[in-house]
Amino acid sequence: MAQKDSDGMKLRFTRTNGLLDTAIDQLIELPGGIRSPELIREMIIAALMAGQEEKEDKADLKLMNTTLKEMRFTSKVFGPYKNVRKITVFGSARTESDDEVYKMARLLGSRIAEAGYMVITGGGPGIMQAVNEGAGSKHSFGVNIRLPFEQKANPVLEGNPRLIVYKYFFNRKVAFIKEAHAIVLFPGGFGTLDEAMETLTLVQTGKRDPLPLILVDEAGGTYWSHYLQFFREKLLKEGYISDTDFDLFECVESVEDVMERISRFYRRYHSLRYVEGQLVIRLTSSLDAGSIQRLREGFSDILVPGGEIAHSVALPAEADEPELAVLPRLIMDFDRKNFGRLRGLINAINSF
Repeated sequence: MAQKDSDGMKLRFTRTNGLLDTAIDQLIELPGGIRSPELIREMIIAALMAGQEEKEDKADLKLMNTTLKEMRFTSKVFGPYKNVRKITVFGSARTESDDEVYKMARLLGSRIAEAGYMVITGGGPGIMQAVNEGAGSKHSFGVNIRLPFEQKANPVLEGNPRLIVYKYFFNRKVAFIKEAHAIVLFPGGFGTLDEAMETLTLVQTGKRDPLPLILVDEAGGTYWSHYLQFFREKLLKEGYISDTDFDLFECVESVEDVMERISRFYRRYHSLRYVEGQLVIRLTSSLDAGSIQRLREGFSDILVPGGEIAHSVALPAEADEPELAVLPRLIMDFDRKNFGRLRGLINAINSF
């Protein structure tokens, strides 16, 4: 059995905790229906470790406790809609209903619902309410945040079972980005810019799979163009970003263009995942040998030395996603460095 010291038993994630491992196994069996028991076991051990480390201040434990509860509830709410594509829309809470971009956001919500998608917004007023109005309650998620001012559920989402209210911004951001199949950003304040930069960073570094990231403004609007000018004249010129990073997002001035960009992205590309270091790209239809050869030649710069791009069927490691088993694949020895170029490859796949 693991030895105890003055601070309690030395806990490990390996099965070296003696009777404690047996007790945890029995605890997991008691309620029944526990999926992924090994992961649940590690979560229990992590909680016990945190309890041992806690001294006088309980703030860290409270943060961990609330975070786990919020993430569990997020998974519960979104879980039944796993196979429905969802579009996250960001924008100012202060936009008035007579503003042009408010009208555009309402129309976008309507178009998203008509396409069979659902929308995710912050659940508040302004652009968020406009999108929810357009999509309607049945096609809407709201991921709200507790604030002392400004932010409360808009009338479309009041009483909606798909409304989640968070204490922590970082949990809310996970829901916004993890569940999205596309992200659309209207003009907004600090929060909108924070969400834009967060998403760009995650996609640029490969911590979030590629997706349509669309900056939208009214016709002739200059909100995003000023930021793009700064990106080019400062960030790019001084070497803080690469020119291929501009392939990670698109700027448009109409709802029709937003929907066209989303539709184009999913024309043939479906999704991706990594299996034993290789990138598996799932497609809705196969590519012919000539198209695959053009991909090899055009994107050899993002392959590992001696790497390949080849057609494939589902790999054994993908058995946990049986609903995707019939989709054709491309197996790619991606170097996991230039995700702007990877987005370019997806664009090329969709163009064949």
